[in-house]
Amino acid sequence: MKGFWIAFGLTVFAGISTGIGSILAFTAKRTDYRFLSVATGFSAGVMLYLSFVEIFLKGFEILSKQYGEYWGHWINAASFFSGIVLIGLIDNLIPASENPHEIHTEAEIMPLHNPTASFPVFDLSAAASSKRAEGSNHHTIAHQTLLRTGLFTALAIAIHNFPEGLATFLAALEDPSLGIAIAVAVALHNIPEGISVSVPIFYASGNRKKAFFYSLISGLAEPVGAGIGYLSLRFLVGGKDGAIPSHVMGLLFGMVAGIMVYISLDELLPTSRAYGKGHDSLFGLVAGMLVMALSVLVMK
Repeated sequence: MKGFWIAFGLTVFAGISTGIGSILAFTAKRTDYRFLSVATGFSAGVMLYLSFVEIFLKGFEILSKQYGEYWGHWINAASFFSGIVLIGLIDNLIPASENPHEIHTEAEIMPLHNPTASFPVFDLSAAASSKRAEGSNHHTIAHQTLLRTGLFTALAIAIHNFPEGLATFLAALEDPSLGIAIAVAVALHNIPEGISVSVPIFYASGNRKKAFFYSLISGLAEPVGAGIGYLSLRFLVGGKDGAIPSHVMGLLFGMVAGIMVYISLDELLPTSRAYGKGHDSLFGLVAGMLVMALSVLVMK
């Protein structure tokens, strides 16, 4: 039971990082976009390295014991791509009128932590956006649309966070050291998501507490998703003692690897490149892989 609470605690830590992003948006005098770029790239590097070097191989080891080496390879590959299909379907079905990872300029974020700062002008003319600076996001939407955008962004991130939470939880349940690495990677990528939720909701409502609340709730979907997923698995496939069979865990590890690869390639790397300059994204990616490789080697 101790392992369960460690895994759940790591999932909660990863989830509440959206609230950390919201707090940074409210307190930081300047947004360090290069830091966000490197941090998001770092998160992608950790996820990609763990997916291919640790999680995917761990899934194969479990499945090969159950089904033999030949079918273990096939089933593991099938579970990997099933994970990609699952998160891809979620990605395409969620209601999101704006990119959940959109970038906000200094002018947009300034009023969040400085009540005396003037609100940026939300120009309704689309033509005005043609001269926007690189890396900026010039809004062309009205008050009501801002609120809807913020709520949809929070909902989109919350739904995304369900499989992320289950992935973090299952990895930590099987191997706490692996779970710590995944939790840190997920936490880093949740920070800019928290900013993305806070900004439009704050402008629509003028309420910092409400913006922070929705930002935090979107992240808490991770432990909720982990809890629902784990209880469902115990009910559907658990043995007499409630333990999940090893071959099912092997299938889940393959799916977790697929989910993390999709998140890295579809969300983290594009966001990292949008925030950064030059090779910031690549530096973060390689640093994430290097730190993860060294960590794994030291722990062995």
